[in-house]
Amino acid sequence: MNFKIGNREIGDSYPCFITFEAGATHSGVEYAKKLVQLAAQAGADAVKFQIYDVDRLVSDKKQLFSYKVLVDRESGNTEEVQEPLYDILLRRSLTQNEWKEVKATADQEGLAFFATVGFPEDIELLQELKCDSIKIASADVNHHPLIRQAAKTGMCIQLDTGNSTIGEIEEAVDLVLQEGNDNLIIHQCPSGYPARLESINLNIIPTLKQMFQVPIAYSDHTPGWEMDVAAVALGANLVEKTITLDRTTRSVEHIFSLEPSDMKQFVQTIRDLETAFGSTRRLMSESERNKRLATRRSCYYVHALQKGDLITEEAIDYRRPGYGLSPKEVTKLIGNRVRQECPEGKQVEWTDLE
Repeated sequence: MNFKIGNREIGDSYPCFITFEAGATHSGVEYAKKLVQLAAQAGADAVKFQIYDVDRLVSDKKQLFSYKVLVDRESGNTEEVQEPLYDILLRRSLTQNEWKEVKATADQEGLAFFATVGFPEDIELLQELKCDSIKIASADVNHHPLIRQAAKTGMCIQLDTGNSTIGEIEEAVDLVLQEGNDNLIIHQCPSGYPARLESINLNIIPTLKQMFQVPIAYSDHTPGWEMDVAAVALGANLVEKTITLDRTTRSVEHIFSLEPSDMKQFVQTIRDLETAFGSTRRLMSESERNKRLATRRSCYYVHALQKGDLITEEAIDYRRPGYGLSPKEVTKLIGNRVRQECPEGKQVEWTDLE
């Protein structure tokens, strides 16, 4: 199924939709706007954030959250960090007016704007902002009231599925469809910060495509972009990759994010892959057809033949280039006689035959 997000089509017939996730790594409105600008410069299609009321969302302000940070770039050494989840989320919290600034920046840069929501009021804000898509976090895959309200907006719904069963995904998808909204994207979203290789399970992408007949996305929580390339190769219609100004920032998700110097290369790598996909048909340009003859072979005379001599198998050799009679024609040559003298090393021609 294909549909539009902003001014871009998404689906199997279109290039992979590239979203840069900035919601987890910004620490204020200016940082957020800078990431939006960098995403646009890199050639992304969309930028994504996370909108919620942190005081309402987190009941236990001392609840600890564990993640890894990058200590040293050269060695790749990491450190396990624990801090209150409330403090992490508070760093990303913006006012409604600040969100309007960020959305305006995305509009100016020509980027679609997505956001993960936590409460009905957040959905209303996204409607006011004329947001292009609403995302439901993996942790809310069973938050049916939130999913239902998001679906009622008619906006594209992106459903994260980390740590979800197929049954839970089916229930969430049914809720969206029941509201008459079939603009749905399902994300394969491995858990972990960063995700363990054993948990990524890229092979589920074709399964989800077959089961739900909607665009399937991959949300990457690993350093680099090897997993994104593999996901696109397996049919992912959208990839979501976190971005940062500095991977060594001591906060969650920076460790596996793209820095400014990597962002454009990430996008180009995906686009190069799509070019390399080519076609399901064996197509060849005229120049390619001509060029291949330089390395193919033609039939040549091994020794000189006089007029009337018989062409035998021993009289023919096969040499480059392949602009003459090809080796597959040799059976049509053997047993014929030449009508004229043919010197050694001459390329065989049909006109040589009686």
